[in-house]
Amino acid sequence: RGRRQPGPVAARPRRAAARAILEADRLIDTDMSCVSVQEALRSAGLQLDAGPGPDGIKGQDGGKQSDGAHLVLMRHGESMWNDRNLFTGCVDVPLSAKGVQEAIEAGKRLSNVPVDIIFTSALARSQVTAQIAMTEHISSKVPVMLYRGTDERAVYWSRCHSEETARDIIPIVRCWQLNERMYGRLQGYNKDEMGQSYGEAQVMAWRRSYAVAPPGGESLEMTARRTQAFFLNEVEPLLASGHNVLISAHANSLRSLVMFLEDFDDEEVVKLKVSTARPMFYRFERGAFNRIATPQSQDAPGVYALTPELATYRNVMETTEPGYSS
Repeated sequence: RGRRQPGPVAARPRRAAARAILEADRLIDTDMSCVSVQEALRSAGLQLDAGPGPDGIKGQDGGKQSDGAHLVLMRHGESMWNDRNLFTGCVDVPLSAKGVQEAIEAGKRLSNVPVDIIFTSALARSQVTAQIAMTEHISSKVPVMLYRGTDERAVYWSRCHSEETARDIIPIVRCWQLNERMYGRLQGYNKDEMGQSYGEAQVMAWRRSYAVAPPGGESLEMTARRTQAFFLNEVEPLLASGHNVLISAHANSLRSLVMFLEDFDDEEVVKLKVSTARPMFYRFERGAFNRIATPQSQDAPGVYALTPELATYRNVMETTEPGYSS
């Protein structure tokens, strides 16, 4: 099929299948002893506004102006192993110098898009990309990592006790389910050298097929099982309540999420190119995801023309004192 054009994506068969997986075995992070997002926020002295309007703007009656929220998907900037053409997977490799600059440019592209909460993987490159990108945001809010789990000392020591400062924070929630596909015994090896050793066809099957897993690693199908269940359990309820979400993750974890959001089949998803630090934008309304064009630059016309809601958000933020929410 040809490239899909931006448009509404309602609940389709593949999304229904993902929901069935979630209901069947409840792929929740119980083995990691992690708590809910709301509990983590409370422990950190933070909270998401109980009644946000779209784009974080309240209506005159204190409720929502309309239904809907924004979702941004973003791959991390180039890592040092990306630069060296190595299989990275779940090895916790930092950004390269180019990756840092890519994160800054990504921040400019999403600087006028509202963000209430950020989800990253457990890997530093996704976390640092989100942190750097948010330094460019029009809200001037500070992205702060949350601790989830049983380490009570880390939770308590990282708590923000100032209510005024807490209003100036965008929480970052780290989730292993958003980690890159685990490449098993390929991790650390050069991709071209593996092609010479095992044959290009075999390496491409490991890299780009849906159901074939590399030795000791995950297939894209296995990756999708954890990412899609996580999205349904943790992210979609926040979107449904009007909160705007940024997800900073990895090529394959994002492929599997796009597969879920846009009902791609097995062949379509493996052909999907996910570039480093190039945000993808969605509008969530009435249970459906509407993909909107990615701004080609941070210039105002290219960003504000995406939706009327973004233009409203810009107008509110430009009349708000920097560093504090309206």
